[in-house]
Amino acid sequence: MRPAPELTLVVPTFNESANVPVLVERVRRVLAGVAWEMIVVDDNSPDDTAAVVRAIGATDDRVRCIRRVGRRGLSGALLEGMMASQARWVASIDADLQHDESLLGAMLDRLRQGDVDLVVASRYVPGGDAGVFTASRALASRWSSLLAQKLLGVTLTDPMSGFFMLRRDVVERLAPDLSSQGFKLLLDIVATAGGRLRTAELPYVFRDRLHGQSKLDMRVALDYAALVIAKLTNDAVSLRFLLFCFVGSTGVAVHMAALALVLAAGTASFTLAQTVATLVAITWNFVLNNSLTYRDQRLTGWRAAAGLLRFQAICAVGAISNVGAATWIYDYGPKWWIAGLGGAAMGAVWNYVVSAAFVWRAH
Repeated sequence: MRPAPELTLVVPTFNESANVPVLVERVRRVLAGVAWEMIVVDDNSPDDTAAVVRAIGATDDRVRCIRRVGRRGLSGALLEGMMASQARWVASIDADLQHDESLLGAMLDRLRQGDVDLVVASRYVPGGDAGVFTASRALASRWSSLLAQKLLGVTLTDPMSGFFMLRRDVVERLAPDLSSQGFKLLLDIVATAGGRLRTAELPYVFRDRLHGQSKLDMRVALDYAALVIAKLTNDAVSLRFLLFCFVGSTGVAVHMAALALVLAAGTASFTLAQTVATLVAITWNFVLNNSLTYRDQRLTGWRAAAGLLRFQAICAVGAISNVGAATWIYDYGPKWWIAGLGGAAMGAVWNYVVSAAFVWRAH
């Protein structure tokens, strides 16, 4: 019988089979003399990252894998790994080797002193550097950090860092209020704690990835915006609902464009053109929601075809709810814009709640 390790490293992965063996070997050298384990949380990578991790774990029981099927997302992966740990300290580190693993010992020593709850590896304190960033990415990183500091009252210089270590009981306490969506768990933890965490920052130099491709894209920006809004509203509005509404707003533009094109053809009545435009917009909304809002539960193949039919049926009922609610509001006070917004809100809530239950339910 052996006690639980002192430190758990949680490594979220997607298509990192070439990088994981290198990271494990480096951690072995850096944390020699420390009771550590590594939990790799893999989002069902098609490059067999999970199999690579299990092959390593077959000869080193400090390395194990959680393979997630049917769900995806960086924050969710980190949460699952941290909640599976029994160590006193847990750390987040990427598999792509951009984080300087040699800092792990210093981070652990800082926590052992007992006067801080969280240690963040920062690119923006003296001695740190984000030099491998392109100009556009560097600007985006700086602005997102500034917004988090101003809007959410975060005092960290690098709240967007994915390299940090903290007490596991802090994660346990905050977990019910954290989002499993999004990509920046650190920002969520600090914002949710509301200034109650004792923090320290250590400088590190952000490196270029060794193998593979970056996962950063437009969806990351949307996740960030949704997380900030959710925290500003005290989580009254979920990230997923905000993305759902964003997709719906783009659907309005698609609807009007399709309507104009069909009418311009001159061969269809307005009723037929409106029907075609509605079907096009609903299909657009489904595709975009499937790839953005519910990408961790993305439907493929026949599931996607069946999901589209269910989504169309749900949106049809949502349209009826929209009209009914708007008419009821208008009868009490004939301000058309209030009635219109009320109906739209009713339709949006209906579509979101019912589609979550019957289209993108966990499968």
